[in-house]
Amino acid sequence: MRVPMLDLKPQLDQLGPELKEAVGEVIDSTVYILGPQVQRFEEEIAEYLGVKHAIGVSSGTDALLVSLMALNVGPGDLVLTTTYSFFATAGAITRLNATPVLLDIDPDTYNICPEAIAHWFESNPSLGRNMKAIIPVHLYGQCADLDAILEVAKRHGVAVVEDAAQAIGAGYPAASGLRKAGSFGLMGCFSFFPSKNLGALGDGGLVVTSDDGLAETLLKLRNHGARPKYYHDLVGGNFRLDPIQAVALRVKLRYLEQWHQRRRKVAEYYDARLTDLPIKRPVLAYDRNCHIYNQYVVAVPERRDELALFLAEAGISTAIYYPVPFHRQECFKDLALDPNDFPHSEYASRHTIAIPIYPELTPDMQDYVIEKMRQFYSSEVERG
Repeated sequence: MRVPMLDLKPQLDQLGPELKEAVGEVIDSTVYILGPQVQRFEEEIAEYLGVKHAIGVSSGTDALLVSLMALNVGPGDLVLTTTYSFFATAGAITRLNATPVLLDIDPDTYNICPEAIAHWFESNPSLGRNMKAIIPVHLYGQCADLDAILEVAKRHGVAVVEDAAQAIGAGYPAASGLRKAGSFGLMGCFSFFPSKNLGALGDGGLVVTSDDGLAETLLKLRNHGARPKYYHDLVGGNFRLDPIQAVALRVKLRYLEQWHQRRRKVAEYYDARLTDLPIKRPVLAYDRNCHIYNQYVVAVPERRDELALFLAEAGISTAIYYPVPFHRQECFKDLALDPNDFPHSEYASRHTIAIPIYPELTPDMQDYVIEKMRQFYSSEVERG
């Protein structure tokens, strides 16, 4: 049996006719840049996320970039974020010639540690004046501890930009009530990369905000700073969401919550049947219904790479998110950061592995993954 990390074909088999009809309508309309389909998607996704404004952009990376541009982040500015995420999180900061301040993660959730944020501000009062934003990443589909992060940010007058690229629809039980990821910070950023829970047919992204002035700025920035056309208040870029991606996302949005529920069922099944293996299963910081399980990541104290090879030989795909934290990336060597200051990120990079999880993963496929993981550890006992 072969079990891929992700297989989009079953989803296409289900939605193919709807997607083709929707894309055909765009083709027939001859409106190929922005237009009514993008606007309708923005309205629908804003309602789903519980925000006032949603601005479709060209990718999750550009969502982060344009958000920082809207805050006038530039040379001499600092932006605080995790060292453990997809490269775009830190890359967007450095593209604007600002300096990323990288912090370690919580060892259970792999999200940025709020205590580390508070400690940084306490330890760096003079540098804190140059801090323009905090970017918490909601990794693997579970929100960071937003109440704690927002409290520190408010105390120091710093904007929070949520990187919710992996967490569309994830919930956070704030003291003020349960809301969705991306709706807490000044802005929230999303990716519609095809592997995401809500994936486009190519690249796509989104910035959300409930600030009217910021929404207007974002609309300008995504279209070369022009509003109306040919009148440029700002220097922006070409960050527009394609209407073909917008209609595909409109179709898929109708199914998103049931896909989340299916992922949760898969995760719950793994949780129940991997309990006696010497691995650490994903830790739920909140209720299971708050997690959308973009990935199911386990920590393997010993022989992680051997387990990955064993599963690969059995036809089971796995992935490592992320083998090289930002503080060890060659392009950030000038930051001169000490790996010893990031023990939890170092551990996660060497000991975690993601196993297959997606809505269409069949019970037989999941049982096969579990069987082979058990076989790996039983053979380990025999060798011992």
